[in-house]
Amino acid sequence: MGFLAQFFSRFFSPRSNNGDQNKTRSNRTAQSHNRAFAEDFCRRFSLSEMRAATQCFSNSLRIASDDYGSVYKGTIGSDKVVAIKRFVGDSKEQFRTEVQLLCQLRHPNIISIIGFCEEKEECLIVYNYMSNGALSKYLDDPLDRDPVLQLSWKQRLNICIGVASALQHLHTGVKHSIVHRFVNSSNILLDEQFVPKLSDFGRCMTGPRTLSNGLIRWDSVMINGTYGYIAPEALYGQLTEKSDVFSFGLVLSEALCGKSLPVDIYNSLKTGETSLDMIDPFLTRQIAPDCLKKFVEIIQRCVRPSGAERHSMGEVEVELETALQLQESADAVKHPFSINS
Repeated sequence: MGFLAQFFSRFFSPRSNNGDQNKTRSNRTAQSHNRAFAEDFCRRFSLSEMRAATQCFSNSLRIASDDYGSVYKGTIGSDKVVAIKRFVGDSKEQFRTEVQLLCQLRHPNIISIIGFCEEKEECLIVYNYMSNGALSKYLDDPLDRDPVLQLSWKQRLNICIGVASALQHLHTGVKHSIVHRFVNSSNILLDEQFVPKLSDFGRCMTGPRTLSNGLIRWDSVMINGTYGYIAPEALYGQLTEKSDVFSFGLVLSEALCGKSLPVDIYNSLKTGETSLDMIDPFLTRQIAPDCLKKFVEIIQRCVRPSGAERHSMGEVEVELETALQLQESADAVKHPFSINS
């Protein structure tokens, strides 16, 4: 077991009730070293600090919630604005998994952890606050969307590239490959500059060493994921990193078409058939034809029924960069164009 794994094993283990003084003294010394080591990664907060930061978890400060808990906008000290997730029910395992992973992961497109609190049955994680919220709110059905919440096509492309880079890092850029399992537009958060940050790491699964060059695969995995984003193989209890690719393909579809993806649109995108009616009306005069063609091709490769036929996340990232270059080349031409020209 590596030193970091030993640290988390010790740090989250219940305190020993053994009466042996030497063992107790040794445990206390180890705990002291572990706490010091933890501060290199994140801070341990007290429950009183968390209550003060959220006004005792006031509903007025709650900004999101799911089956595992609620997220609050909080203030640490006099002016540090943060997001605080309060885990509820039988979610301690998700809490510990997320703390362990986020203390190790460093990537510009992965949410950053500031600290955590585990006290009196309360489990909380403190993150940097993402002032522009989740990507999902910018991809609502076009007819229902707030006109203020509009993202240009190039903004959407850059967001997609950032998320692809984060997933590529999880799959191949760390010692042991990680499958996120919950890739969706609600778990992509945007900072003040609209830089995307992938979040929600409590249900990730860790696979073999990335140097093995083999697919991560779990059989008989409990079906888990966001309805509508789950890869076909995951429905039958199998999971690989290509399951994340499938889910990301649906995020790409949302970026192009808007939040709602009726079956006919989804089937058309799978076969590469596109029409003006399928695309978010806000984008119709923004997307260059060559960029649109490339983007739809990427979606096709991501959502193929078989994981073996899908792109890797590295390939997806490269192809999205190509789509952005095609768009920028078209934008450099000064005369107007239309996606159906």
